[in-house]
Amino acid sequence: MAKSPTLRRRRLSRRLRELREGKGYTSSYVTTEAKQRGKGKWSRGKLTRIENNEWIRPAVVDVEALLDIYEVTDPEERQAYITLTKQARQSGWWVGYSDVLGQGAYVGLELEAASIRTYEALVIPGLLQTEGYARAITRSHGVTDEAEVERYVEARMARKQIITPGAIGPQVWAIIDEAALRKIPADVRGEQIRYLIDVQRRDLRVQVLPDSAGLHAATTGSFSILDFQDDPPVVYREDIMAQLFYEDPVEIAHAETVYRHVQASALSVEDSRAVLEALINPS
Repeated sequence: MAKSPTLRRRRLSRRLRELREGKGYTSSYVTTEAKQRGKGKWSRGKLTRIENNEWIRPAVVDVEALLDIYEVTDPEERQAYITLTKQARQSGWWVGYSDVLGQGAYVGLELEAASIRTYEALVIPGLLQTEGYARAITRSHGVTDEAEVERYVEARMARKQIITPGAIGPQVWAIIDEAALRKIPADVRGEQIRYLIDVQRRDLRVQVLPDSAGLHAATTGSFSILDFQDDPPVVYREDIMAQLFYEDPVEIAHAETVYRHVQASALSVEDSRAVLEALINPS
């Protein structure tokens, strides 16, 4: 599986922050030191942006300056940081779809996740969408130019490389609200629901949250929890204005509690399959 520069940038940011905190240095002290040593261009707030992973192409010269300040002298350790920096500078496949995916921050994390737990209230999860459904969703967002619609669909289908048969991708656990199933357009309903049944048979866990569950723990909206083999988890949400990422341990713990409650309110995998089958084969 391809390496994700998005994940490498996140890891690099975290490790550099940990180095500073381990030394007990303030951000202002490190910035002043970096300016005095004259290695790289340092301005107020730059270190904060680095540590908050608000950079796109990390500069090797900046990382070397920080390693000097933090007194990282072991050649192998320094080389590991430089290698990580170079990996973080690479471009992911989604760069070719920047016109529809932007920076592709979520896609980059999704690529290397060990598991993805998602709850969707009104739409089918992106990884589980068929071309027809993805096309309908894109048009519903107000995109009218057919070439642009196809760009969105191509990008969405490219994301699904991680769950194709034989791929070493994440374990996916999707809880889909019954309302999302009802909103599937009639002309693509059969294809989309058959696909959900098919991915269930490929060990991707799909559960339906029925209307009968009433009010539940995730009534505030959809979200995803991404777990990684060697990195802390991240919670992802989006609204009409922004993509939101949560990494604080307290936020992660809250999201996991909410997900467990939603899962307990959902139908079992077997009962969910029966609901899906009934939608395309009504008795």
